[in-house]
Parts: sequence; structure tokens; C-alpha cells
Amino acid sequence: MKLRYLVNSVIAIAVFGVLIISCKNKNQNNGFVKLHNSKNWTGWYLKIRSGDMEMANKVYSIEDDMIHVFNDQFPDSINLNTGKNDTHGLFYTKKKYSKFILRFEYKWGTKIANNFDKFQYDAGCYYHVTDDKIWPKGIEYQVRYNHIKNENHTGDFWAGNLLQWYTAEGGNTFLNPDKGGILQPMKNGEHLASKPSKFNGLNDKWNKCEVIVMGDKYCIHKLNGEIVNMGVNLKVSEGIIGFQSETAEIFYRNIEIKEFDKELPIGEFLD
Repeated sequence: MKLRYLVNSVIAIAVFGVLIISCKNKNQNNGFVKLHNSKNWTGWYLKIRSGDMEMANKVYSIEDDMIHVFNDQFPDSINLNTGKNDTHGLFYTKKKYSKFILRFEYKWGTKIANNFDKFQYDAGCYYHVTDDKIWPKGIEYQVRYNHIKNENHTGDFWAGNLLQWYTAEGGNTFLNPDKGGILQPMKNGEHLASKPSKFNGLNDKWNKCEVIVMGDKYCIHKLNGEIVNMGVNLKVSEGIIGFQSETAEIFYRNIEIKEFDKELPIGEFLD
């Protein structure tokens, strides 16, 4: 009798332990699911400027649970400053998204390509894409590092006139409205993120990126846990998502998303 009680107790403890671990893992995911499965291109499609699908499958390779842009099949420099830029492109989701938090990580490699002289170590993530041409009509979370000036450009906007954002009067750098930022229309060109407290350039370390979007109400760009840019009054409420190949070797990993059925107030993400 004592032995049966002991065995039942051990089983109960084991089951309880499994439940705790399961709940813990669920809480850690917190509603996020993998957007890219890190194994194949299910749910995605590739597109580069030349339209060469054989080349596109070389530009974007999947290795060790990462997407590797310009892997070891490529030389140290690819069509550098030739004006061809045939490998400019993106890998796109087939599904449209509207209200979500998108998270991903990236780090730079060493290869350089295309118009590197103009935009050093340049890639990016597009969302709310409505026209997938190269380059697309949508909003870009810029991913870039200027090694010449040791300047971060990750989190910058490229969005045409698709939204309004906060900056100083006549400025071109994000300024939080709590610190005096004024709401202004966005024009063509790059709209700079605020200077982050930390970022990783060419040190072989990963950067953590987050894009928070609520339909056409607002979008927030975060880098390594810090808000670096923000826009409101978007002119588009949904679209596909894409990740760029542009002027340098780059690794993407842990691409995941959390979708929402209803819009959450912006204040929930500004703490």
C-alpha cells in the first residue's frame, strides 16, 4: 500500500512538473509564432530585380536555422558599384498582415554588393506592402550600418508619404512626442531613427528588432528593446511582409509574429 502511494506520488509530481514546464514555455512564447520555419520557404516567395529564380534561390539560402543572404557561393564583392544591382530583392510572405508585433534578429557578414558605395551594409524589412515590385510600395524598417561614420540606421523609415511621424521642427530624426516631437507629414527619402543606446555593427553579434503595427493607426520601430522611431495615421492598413537583400551579406533568424484581432492603444507599448 505504501509502495503504491509512493509510486502515485512520484507520477503526480512528474506530471505537475511537465505542466509547469509547458506553461512556462507557453508564457515565454506569449502568443508569438514562427513566421519563417527556418527550414524551407513554405508560406513565402522569393523575388529579385532580375527575375532570375535560380539566382534568387542562391541569394537567399537557409542554413543552420537562419536565412543567409549572399552565402559562400558568392565572392567577397558582388556586382560592386556596377549599376546592375540584379540581386536587389526580398523574400515575401504570401499572407497579408494588419495588426501585429513582428520580431526578428540580424547580424552582418563581410561580403558587399551592388550600390554599397551609396548605402553601406544595407538591408531592411518591409511591411504593409501593397505592390511587391523591386522596390515595393510599403513601409520599411530600415536595417543599415554606416561603417564609415560608425552610425546606426536600423529603425529608419523609408515610406514615401504613407504616414506621419514625430520630429523636431524642420528635422529629419525621430523625436519622441514626450520630448517635444511635432507631428509632421513624411516625405520621400530616409527618415532617421533616434540614436539607440546600443547597436551591433561589424562585431558578429545579433541585433534584436521589433515592429509594432496596428492597422492604419500607428507603427513603432524598436531596436534591442528601445523605441527608435514611430509613425501614425498610416495610409495603408495591411499588406505582405518582406526581408531585403541589398548591399551586403546579412543573416536573419528568429522571425516570429504575434497577431491581434483588435487594435491596442499605443500607450500599451510606450512604457
